[in-house]
Amino acid sequence: MNTPFWKTKSLEEMSAEEWELLCDGCGKCCLAKLEDEDTGEIHWTTVGCRLFDAGKCRCSDYDNRLERVADCVRLTPENVRSIHWLPATCAYRLIAEGKDLYPWHHLVSGSRETVHEAGISMSGRVKALESELSEPEDYFAYMLDNEP
Repeated sequence: MNTPFWKTKSLEEMSAEEWELLCDGCGKCCLAKLEDEDTGEIHWTTVGCRLFDAGKCRCSDYDNRLERVADCVRLTPENVRSIHWLPATCAYRLIAEGKDLYPWHHLVSGSRETVHEAGISMSGRVKALESELSEPEDYFAYMLDNEP
């Protein structure tokens, strides 16, 4: 039996296809996050990016997201180690920290549905899209007490 690529390769060694496969499809990257200007603390919300498809828990225009959304962040092997808001369950973060994937990850379970079944994803949990909010203060009503 072959050892899975995420156990034998660093993030930098992964092919583009392997990199994309590593995403668990939780949708948490696509949530609006508020940063406290004084402390730098991140506050999660249930507001999705305007391109977030809440039904599929995916970006509706993934290939063009960086051109269409000015503050969209492309995750790379170089930046995942320094993006402090990546969720503790994020596969990129886990591999960067030398940890293994969770059993619900599709590369382990064999199903893209297990991330939703385990309650890890934002499926059914997004309450608004950024395009529906007009004022920065509107986001406060959607703040979560902790990381989703």
